[in-house]
Amino acid sequence: MPVRQLLESINNEDKTVPLAVEKAIPQLEQLVNATVERLQQGGRLFYIGAGTSGRLGVVDASECPPTYGVPHGMVIGLIAGGDAAIRKAVEFAEDDEQQAWKDLLQYNITDKDIVVGIAASGRTPYVIGGLKTCRENGIATGCIVCNAASAVAGVSDYPVEVVTGPEFVTGSTRMKAGTAQKLALNMLTTSTMIRLGRVKGNKMVDMQLSNLKLVDRGTRMLMEELQLGRAEAAALLQKYGSVRAAIVAYRNGDTQA
Repeated sequence: MPVRQLLESINNEDKTVPLAVEKAIPQLEQLVNATVERLQQGGRLFYIGAGTSGRLGVVDASECPPTYGVPHGMVIGLIAGGDAAIRKAVEFAEDDEQQAWKDLLQYNITDKDIVVGIAASGRTPYVIGGLKTCRENGIATGCIVCNAASAVAGVSDYPVEVVTGPEFVTGSTRMKAGTAQKLALNMLTTSTMIRLGRVKGNKMVDMQLSNLKLVDRGTRMLMEELQLGRAEAAALLQKYGSVRAAIVAYRNGDTQA
């Protein structure tokens, strides 16, 4: 195919992904509710996966603290082969059914937590073994898979099946399946954090002010919410270190930045 035809063909396949995710919304709703319940009780959300699926879980977990101001240990992504596998594939790491549970034990996992397996095929041994052992220990399980009636879904209390069909390049699940998993993970943690009160309106009021762009965003949030000038809003944000804290202090009478 010429390049234009390649790009259009890939794009046509990609267009089907949101529709597949839409069909899984009832399942996602159940997983979100279960996750919120456990996090409200002090539990944690774990992801386990291999390859692209594992990397997507690590990405989603790593973005929760800066976006929502939650502790780094609230959402944890584990990948078969360890952190080295984030950058370079570790051969046969996904084939060990015992390793995921060993990895989870390093975090003193308990029945307050919930573990979500991510596996495009739905047959990754690392994920199956981990979820199965979690169940045996009374730990809630969920999954995000891209095949129907998979082995991973079979050991999940809250399965999410986003059936994306064959890939443009056969077996390259970093394409439609990976996109579907990313969308589902976005929906899972965004909805969960909103339900936990980590968003006001549609604003990230608990975000970490870790760069100048975010400081500017926080300043503009305060300007809009409190009807302040830029200088006053910036000084208030600097004093309290977060948008939420600044709003609370200002409304409690502290107008002196």
